[in-house]
Amino acid sequence: MANTSIILRVELDHEKATFGDVAAAISKSGGDITSIDVIRPGKDSSVRDITVEVADTEEEKVVESLRKQDGIKLINVSDRTFLVHLGGKIKIQPTLPIKNRDDLSRVYTPGVAKVCSAIHENPEKAYSLTIKRNTVAVVSDGTAVLGLGDIGPYAAAPVMEGKAMLFKQLADVDAFPICLDTHDTEELIRTIKAMSPIFGGINLEDISSPRCFEIERRLTEELEIPVFHDDQHGTAVVVIAGLLNALKVVNKRIENIRVVVNGVGAAGVSICKMLLSAGVTKLAPVDRDGAIVRGGSYSYPMWQWLADQPQVETTEGSLKDVIKGADVFIGVSRGNLLNGEDIRGMAPDPIVFAMANPVPEVAPEEAIPHARVYATGRSDFPNQINNVLVFPGLFRGALDCRARCINEPMKLAAARAIASVVTGGELNELYIIPSIFNEQVVVEVRKAVVQTAILTGVARRIPKDFR
Repeated sequence: MANTSIILRVELDHEKATFGDVAAAISKSGGDITSIDVIRPGKDSSVRDITVEVADTEEEKVVESLRKQDGIKLINVSDRTFLVHLGGKIKIQPTLPIKNRDDLSRVYTPGVAKVCSAIHENPEKAYSLTIKRNTVAVVSDGTAVLGLGDIGPYAAAPVMEGKAMLFKQLADVDAFPICLDTHDTEELIRTIKAMSPIFGGINLEDISSPRCFEIERRLTEELEIPVFHDDQHGTAVVVIAGLLNALKVVNKRIENIRVVVNGVGAAGVSICKMLLSAGVTKLAPVDRDGAIVRGGSYSYPMWQWLADQPQVETTEGSLKDVIKGADVFIGVSRGNLLNGEDIRGMAPDPIVFAMANPVPEVAPEEAIPHARVYATGRSDFPNQINNVLVFPGLFRGALDCRARCINEPMKLAAARAIASVVTGGELNELYIIPSIFNEQVVVEVRKAVVQTAILTGVARRIPKDFR
């Protein structure tokens, strides 16, 4: 259960209530007082700011408990999460001050004209003379935001701003949120292409399936800068990283395991592709209508692609049918689909990645007694599968070598790099994935991405530290 921090400004009528009454009401309704600030002391009344840690689901109960108390006036409720969003979370700053006419003439007219002319004669100079060399567009239409669904471009903006913050803080990549007010696939592609000259890369975010496949494919084909749909490939890269380390824990080889992937949407398809690239030979993709089987006929192009792969099994049935005897379960679907008995029916030492959020496909208390390794998409359990481990270092590397694209070998190299950050001495059932705050993650991912881009011929520049 996720917690939040709220600040309650209350006025106490000292004849009717004491601070003890306030504290008791908050405690009984599930809140935990973490700090108290006296705003206005007084003999007859006083005003205080009370910071309370509370579960998201209990916030309204705490507020209502104070409103009902005689002698306690609730003046204001401030959610710290809302407070950090006031005015947005990012801003643009110049790289040098403009203090006089001479400064102005160099950064703007007339001096800027010769720089424009140099780029006109050689467009590649845009990488050295503009922000293009270090800037990524975080682009969304707001149709598939987190667990919120189609909430539109305005409501999607806080997520895109947060992503831009992570780019900057973790990898020193300048990123800007672009939220587009259209659901039309062709218009999205046309708009992103039209604005691409100023950006060194495009990070697609929270665009609904199956449109996201076509948008990414077309942009990758038609642009000469890396395009990466993080909901697909970011999730897949971290899943593979976690799986590589989990297999070390259970002492199994990837070519010998049987893997069930439940939820064959944007992330699920990318996970399946990466599993096959990594060496999986027995794969059972499952969606709500049952298993996708080799040789089957499907109207959804990505399902048909899977059905054409020799590693995909021919076993039909529901999730509960095909999970029997599986070594690995990977869920990117919805909560509470499995129970402890289903996990017990898997192969010995099963690996379970239940990543539906906020409710996993199988609850921890059901899975952990039977699973050797258990991972989720949540931060309140060990082994969180988090995309933040991927995109900062991936784009840092792609920008540094001016990659034309982000190909499958680069993604697989990123997964292996993330896995390598967890050393042999650290690796165990509860620690298969490094923390997002481990500074080595970006360093290792960048290195692996640059090396692979050079080897696969998509790098247009070799960074100094690779010469």
